Amino acid sequence: MLEPKIVPKRKLPRYGFHNHIEKLNGRFAMMGFIALVVLEIYLGHGLLVW
Repeated sequence: MLEPKIVPKRKLPRYGFHNHIEKLNGRFAMMGFIALVVLEIYLGHGLLVW
């Protein structure tokens, strides 16, 4: 089988879902969730309890 001599480069679009952006968003969500749990432990009750 013949291999192509030139392999086209794939350009990522400037908008939409990307793997690196989705990973970053997931990491921020995990840090926010952990911060919320720590805050609730520190306060002794949930944030939605008045």
